[in-house]
Amino acid sequence: MLWTLSVKGGCLPLWRRMAVWSLWILLLWTASLPVAVTDAQVLGQVGGSVLLVAEHHPGFQVREAIWRSLWPSEELLATSFRGSLETLYHSRFLGRTQLHSNLSLELRPLKSGDSGNFSVLLVNTEGRAWIQILQLKVYDAVPRPMVQVFIAISGDAQPPKTCQAFLSCWVPNITDITYSWRQEGTVDFGIKSHGLFTDGQVLRVSLGPGDKGTAYSCIVSNPVSWNSTIVTPWESCHHEAAPGKASYKDVLLVVVPVSLLLILAGLLSAWHWGPCSGKKKKDGCANGVVPETETPLV
Repeated sequence: MLWTLSVKGGCLPLWRRMAVWSLWILLLWTASLPVAVTDAQVLGQVGGSVLLVAEHHPGFQVREAIWRSLWPSEELLATSFRGSLETLYHSRFLGRTQLHSNLSLELRPLKSGDSGNFSVLLVNTEGRAWIQILQLKVYDAVPRPMVQVFIAISGDAQPPKTCQAFLSCWVPNITDITYSWRQEGTVDFGIKSHGLFTDGQVLRVSLGPGDKGTAYSCIVSNPVSWNSTIVTPWESCHHEAAPGKASYKDVLLVVVPVSLLLILAGLLSAWHWGPCSGKKKKDGCANGVVPETETPLV
């Protein structure tokens, strides 16, 4: 396995070149050395920062440390040799790394493509090695969700009247999202699962006149952030059922006949003012030339 040790700058001083050669020897030496390995997961948010902590036993006196990115690409990020810290290696994290005195590596600001696996190799004064593997997962901040209410009014004009409402909640262009619902003013945070559909994105509720002030909040979250939107569905039920308000069926009864009349009138006009009618027939068609006309817009 080959790692390119590219350091920012021109000619290196002698002590820096010796450190680079020591790093090469250390990497080759530890490639076949049995070491202890631990795993950990670290979560971060786009635009924020994250600290990759180098953990070891209290009696483990660290002399050298090497931080690397393992996946999706193998890159050298930072090194420490006998107290000398170096982070100016040409990697995708160049300019966004800081190696602290406790050998923990800070990455900032985080980008959506920074998720991956990292390793820190620690060598103590006795020559024993310790490797820790860390998995970094970077998430986007969750925006405020959008909620749309779809209703179906049941019953006749006589009270009582009930309203079946479907509350649809979604967040565009975001993955790894969890949806949940809460009825405001109640102790219980969750909603019974039998009223949920599409992995919790849609909530079905039955409302009556006594639910005029009942509000529901859609809560969207990922492991690092959350957001919510509150909606009062009875307002949509009341709006649809209000007297004097035209329903979508009433609108169709008016719009469809008028549209058909307009289409018929356009066709008659196109036939009457065709290329070989009236004066155009004498001037144009008599010479065997049909003048160019624009197709009427219906």
